[in-house]
Amino acid sequence: MSDTPIAVVGPGAIGGLVAAMLQQAGHDVTVIARERTAAQITDHGLDIETDEYGTWHAPLPATTTVPPGARVIVAVKAEGVSAAAELLADARPVEVLSLLNGLDHLDVLRTALPGARVVGGTIAGEALRTGAGEPRAPRVRHRGALLRVVVPDDAWGLGVVTALRDTPIDVLTGGTDGEVLWKKLRFLAPLALLTSAWGTSIGEALASDPGLTAGLLGEVAAVATAEGVPTTGEQLREVLAGFPATMRSSLQADIETGRPGELDAIGGAVRRRAVFHGIGTPALDDLVARIGARLPATA
Repeated sequence: MSDTPIAVVGPGAIGGLVAAMLQQAGHDVTVIARERTAAQITDHGLDIETDEYGTWHAPLPATTTVPPGARVIVAVKAEGVSAAAELLADARPVEVLSLLNGLDHLDVLRTALPGARVVGGTIAGEALRTGAGEPRAPRVRHRGALLRVVVPDDAWGLGVVTALRDTPIDVLTGGTDGEVLWKKLRFLAPLALLTSAWGTSIGEALASDPGLTAGLLGEVAAVATAEGVPTTGEQLREVLAGFPATMRSSLQADIETGRPGELDAIGGAVRRRAVFHGIGTPALDDLVARIGARLPATA
């Protein structure tokens, strides 16, 4: 086991769960957060509750800066990428694994860390953190059995990936950075856009407007294929139909609180690549407009 500390930037639902599992596996882990969150976690730790992996208290140390030379996992939301990049630029980390949605974050991190090893991975799992800002431990709730990290083939030997394999997390490889990101984005985009546009779970959202749904799935499949991940709309429909009908998305949760969340990181990323490849996206544009109409005018 490496003595190099692991820093998890962004101890939200996913970042907090990953940090707690790494600590439980015996690794030296510090979470990096804004001052108020770092103070809360330092004082109270995190309470972890899962359906599959047990319930425990994680007494995680927390700070506002990345320890110099750390191995880093970045698990912030899209709006936190620029701030995370600034923190990392000062710390000169040994390696960085991003576990973010979308595509654009990788360029931001690599620009801030010239010469450093920065790889793009993905994580799948349904988790929620509650209790932020309260005088007690924040609670991370992981539902179901799905908890999977996918990394590029050439990242398998990284220290932070080796550390993740010590945990109950299912760790797999999935090709290049671009292939890994697109293999998730191709089904995350319709999941997030459909549930957010209709304000309901994926089972009902898939049936809300069959023509619009088919158009979206075809557009996302076409862009994914152009990006090197061959996909059909029917394949995406089968994946989405295989999810629990009650599943909702994190983007949907943000929209319902009046925040745009990762709308641009998800829907915008697909559209920008579609424009690059000359692929029209009328269904995607329609759904993004519907989501925008649900947001306050100042959002």
